Amino acid sequence: MKNRVREERVRREMSQADLASVLLVSRQTVISIENGRYLPSLPLAFRIARFFEMPVEKMFETNEEDEAT
Repeated sequence: MKNRVREERVRREMSQADLASVLLVSRQTVISIENGRYLPSLPLAFRIARFFEMPVEKMFETNEEDEAT
C-alpha cells in the first residue's frame, strides 16, 4: 500500500514529531507508516486523511498487487 503521509507532512513543513503529536501516536509510528512498514488502523487512517484534508482513499492507495492477495 502506498501512502502520501510523508509528502503531505513535508509540504506542510511539519516534523515527524509534530505530526505524531497531532495524531496522538508515537514518532516511530509515523516513521513506520511513512516507510510502508505499518498499516494504520482504520480510525488512524481516517484521522490522518482528515488532518490533511484529503479523502482516505487518496491518502492511502492500494497497489494492484495488494488487491490480488
